[in-house]
Amino acid sequence: MNAELFWLTLATVLTGLLWVPYVLDRMRVRGIMGTMANPTAEDQPLSAWAERARTAHQNAAENLVVFAALVLAAQAAGANSGATAFAAQLYFWARLVHFVVYAAGIPGVRTLAFLVGFAAQAIIAVVLLGQVAA
Repeated sequence: MNAELFWLTLATVLTGLLWVPYVLDRMRVRGIMGTMANPTAEDQPLSAWAERARTAHQNAAENLVVFAALVLAAQAAGANSGATAFAAQLYFWARLVHFVVYAAGIPGVRTLAFLVGFAAQAIIAVVLLGQVAA
């Protein structure tokens, strides 16, 4: 497995686990049966940090679609390079930081982490498009 696929796998696993913290808060707030029940208008709201974590998880899932498509396209095109390996690693760490600081309520760092993740996607896209154009 090359570096890009390794970091894609880690990013996918991370994204797949980001629901755990806010569901644990939901269990604390609503109880196990309340967590497993269908949502209702009367549900007690999650803690503020858990609601932010839920939103960060949604954002991570949305961005994983783009990241995965770019990594897999680079794989198919044989466009792997030191730049794409770096970008894949950078994406993983940016998304981890994004989740942590979003849940913690640190808006400036959250935005910076999001932009770093976007830049990582852009690096892969530029390398891929350069490969296709050549």
